[in-house]
Amino acid sequence: MLNISNLLFFMMMIMGTFMVVSSETWLGMWMGLEMNLIAFIPILYKSKSTTSSESCMIYFLIQSMGSILMLMSVLSSSLMVISPYLISELFNLMLLLSMMIKLGIPPFHFWFPEILEKMSWVNSTILMTWQKAGPLIIMSHIVDVSKLLPPVICITVIVGAIGGLNQTSIRKIMGYSSINHMGWMIASMKFHNEFWIKYLIIYSIIITLMIYTFNVYSAFFINQLTSNNPKFLEKLMIIIQFLSLGGLPPFLGFLPKWFVIQAMIISNSLTILGVMIASVLITLFYYLRLVSTTLLIHSSTPKWNKQNQLTKEMAVIIITINILLPLIAMFGL
Repeated sequence: MLNISNLLFFMMMIMGTFMVVSSETWLGMWMGLEMNLIAFIPILYKSKSTTSSESCMIYFLIQSMGSILMLMSVLSSSLMVISPYLISELFNLMLLLSMMIKLGIPPFHFWFPEILEKMSWVNSTILMTWQKAGPLIIMSHIVDVSKLLPPVICITVIVGAIGGLNQTSIRKIMGYSSINHMGWMIASMKFHNEFWIKYLIIYSIIITLMIYTFNVYSAFFINQLTSNNPKFLEKLMIIIQFLSLGGLPPFLGFLPKWFVIQAMIISNSLTILGVMIASVLITLFYYLRLVSTTLLIHSSTPKWNKQNQLTKEMAVIIITINILLPLIAMFGL
């Protein structure tokens, strides 16, 4: 049976983001973000458990702080008569900080992995994909005038890489991985402003396929990936998904990183690029740690085995999507 209230909230959430995209004023963008927030809170609370209540409260408070800061910056920009340059710089700084709070970019990132840990996989997917679109669009409008972005990019990729090293929860690992990818998206925005949308779309496809797999396996921790005694094809699928998320060729996840690297080499930003590539090597380390348990453990039948397995057709589709890079490169899409 179709849940009408769910459909209404999803429609409102999507409309809020579209309002941010199409608005011509900062106040209209702020209204779009608020509409998106108000619609997402009931979606989070759907399961009515203690953890979902906590995640709702944390998410609401954090997003409200970002919204208040954005509203203050927008309303104070009318004071331009005092000193146009000073107010302009202050406006850009406050707007950038408010979007960093909303996106969970370091040093405002502590809420992001914690809230993911309290969410279901479906809500985690929405938070890591769709909910990033609105704030990133606003950030793209001020990216050319903001002087703070290069250090922000470096800090974001480093925190995203190091934060996931000592985690055993897959949701927290995905959270820190998302923070690392945010650094790459901001770099893409800074050095080639049109490409970050394609990066977000490709990242969203990879993340959605991965979380679909985790959801089917009911896997929330590293040791649960092998709890269903996966077949060889399923093991191969999990390995390919992680390597694709890490950005190794010839998988799909390498494509957006390839374009960002190219844009940064052209703009001669080699120091930041070096930091970003080093951070990717660290993220690959903890992806491989996840993969190694899946690959090396031949057979296991723990007590919590639920016998949830993907169909062979679905596994083949997921593998095919992740190895489309040579085809895309061939036709120059």
